[in-house]
Amino acid sequence: MAGQKLTSKYQTTIPKEVREHLGLSAGDSVLFVRKGDDFVIQRVKYTLHDFMGKFEKREGLPDDWDEIRKIARTEASKKKGLIRD
Repeated sequence: MAGQKLTSKYQTTIPKEVREHLGLSAGDSVLFVRKGDDFVIQRVKYTLHDFMGKFEKREGLPDDWDEIRKIARTEASKKKGLIRD
């Protein structure tokens, strides 16, 4: 497999072989996961926006998705022991 060059905006094209292997289509999202000193690219099957309007609003949660993401990250960090209450 040949390497890919980065543009001045740090963008690149995902090679056809990789797109086909991951089942990627235009508009799909990918995730870069750290594995030791390397990163692995994974297809994102669902995003928060895929679930918009699918659940009843819970009391006390904000309507703003950025704020909901911030709460989710904080809760995940607490579970991992990275931060404390």
